[in-house]
Amino acid sequence: MNRQAQAAVMFLVGAALLHAGMTDLYLRYVKAGLRPLLLAAGAVLIVSALATAWYEWRRARSGREEAVQESAPEAVPENAPEGHVHREPRISWLLVLPLLALILIAPPALGSYSALRTGTALQHPYGYNKLPKSDPIPLNLVDYAGRAVYDHGRSLAGHQVRIAGFVAVDSAGTPYLVRMALNCCAADAQPVKVALTGKVPPVLQPDGWLQVTGTYTARETHDPVNNGPIPYLRVTEAKPIPTPADPYDETWNN
Repeated sequence: MNRQAQAAVMFLVGAALLHAGMTDLYLRYVKAGLRPLLLAAGAVLIVSALATAWYEWRRARSGREEAVQESAPEAVPENAPEGHVHREPRISWLLVLPLLALILIAPPALGSYSALRTGTALQHPYGYNKLPKSDPIPLNLVDYAGRAVYDHGRSLAGHQVRIAGFVAVDSAGTPYLVRMALNCCAADAQPVKVALTGKVPPVLQPDGWLQVTGTYTARETHDPVNNGPIPYLRVTEAKPIPTPADPYDETWNN
């Protein structure tokens, strides 16, 4: 590609980053905390593209003016070799297609297929925040799992909790509520799983989102993929909810 084409592609990349950063689309790729960097990168690319296009326009205009001034009125011999203009292959513009896909098509978040083939990523938390006294207590799924496994449910005893996640059902029919936790971006997302028991809905739609109210139980199992701990939650109530704007959960490594 020539400089003008490179500037055009750079502009489109910057526009795609700004579009993703100013909507919820970016949450399908990176965690929420990276939004300012994404917007800054998009702005820098757009400014660089405009500067490159302006520089190339000025250089081309200056070159034409110099050619006119320096050209001699001499006749060109009939057998003089003609100049050849080398054009870039048009196929190089196919590089723009992924950018259009980024702008027009939002990829689905990772779901039950990935969760059941990846071991639970539950890690020992640094500490636990004090829980409110009112029931049911709204809790992050990862927070519940950490308290159930590593605090042995001491802070959960005597409370009802409310957590949300998407449904995954393994080959044995065990239902899980899952959140995909990430450090940086969707490429490193890993699942944290909570197994469900009690009043579990008789029909569960994999990848459908549920809000579950229940109580702590000491029952625990281990992930067949990596032998990681998976706590249970005794369900007292469950209802479907829409997919949240941010389908990932990055609080597991805080």
